[in-house]
Amino acid sequence: MSQLRWDPLKLHWVIMADEQSRKPRDFFTEWRTVTTTLCPFCYGQEGRTPAEVYALRPDGSPPNQPGWRVRVIPNKYPLLRIEGELAPRGVGLYDVLNGIGAHEVIIETPDHQRHPADFRAMELADVFRAFRARIMDLRRDGRFRYIMPFKNHGLEAGATIPHAHSQLLALPVIPPRMRQTLHACREFFHRKERCLLCDLLEQELADGRRIIHADRDFVALAPFASRHPFEVLIAPRRHGHDFCQATDAVLLALGEVLREVLRRQRSVLRDPPFNLVLHTSPTAVPRPGRPDLWHSLAQDFHWHLELVPCLARPAGFEWSSDFFINPTPPEDAARFLREAEISAGV
Repeated sequence: MSQLRWDPLKLHWVIMADEQSRKPRDFFTEWRTVTTTLCPFCYGQEGRTPAEVYALRPDGSPPNQPGWRVRVIPNKYPLLRIEGELAPRGVGLYDVLNGIGAHEVIIETPDHQRHPADFRAMELADVFRAFRARIMDLRRDGRFRYIMPFKNHGLEAGATIPHAHSQLLALPVIPPRMRQTLHACREFFHRKERCLLCDLLEQELADGRRIIHADRDFVALAPFASRHPFEVLIAPRRHGHDFCQATDAVLLALGEVLREVLRRQRSVLRDPPFNLVLHTSPTAVPRPGRPDLWHSLAQDFHWHLELVPCLARPAGFEWSSDFFINPTPPEDAARFLREAEISAGV
């Protein structure tokens, strides 16, 4: 029998269609690929992109030249632009802001052919170091209320350039889904004086059925009310509300667990397209008339990653009701990923 499941962190219902349970092979397909004749993200093509705003250059090479390990540039076609004023205003019952923000691209490697699952843990840690540096810098701008790094891998996931890269958007508002999570965490803390995600991790570790990987630093699990088949949540075992407070050692440990999960996902699902999102605390800028807005944030929020393979497209019922149907229960997804055969690597 199918089940309706509630997620207390994301505040949504999901139907687990157990009688139609789909195994990994049911998702196998030929994923579309994009080829480029002259990739702007490769060595020697730095002049074809906007000037870099951050780079890891172990050889001390000058900006906008080869020699970088990770390179961050403004998006050439930004969704939001950093120049200008928000100018909030009402239009009848509607609210309008100018399209102010920041839109950046994190080029993760000079190697055009490098697959994310083949990155070494240190290379993934370098990408996270770039996330941390850019979030910290953009937080200085009081116009930005939320900064979200994300990665699209594969054409079906939204990546139009095959070279491994992530993006970052600095927004003048908090996205609605993130606002729901922040409210859920705050309300839970106000009732119980504990972190919701800390309690969730403790419960999942004790249960074990949805755990994909756990070590002394991080837990990777299939959420109890996963909206999507083979969805993964990765969170630090030690409470922390702000990703930017993570040390280099923590980022290396995060690189190790993400690499483990990506390799298992590629093995089980034959290299699916996926989306990866970092959820960290919002920019704690005091707001007039809201003195209580951030006072418990350090205690109630817990940063985490979401990794979602693009395997099933939501249909009319999901879009109209926000009530998703998951054809692969997370207990099954976690078991498939735990039992995946992956080769020993660097």
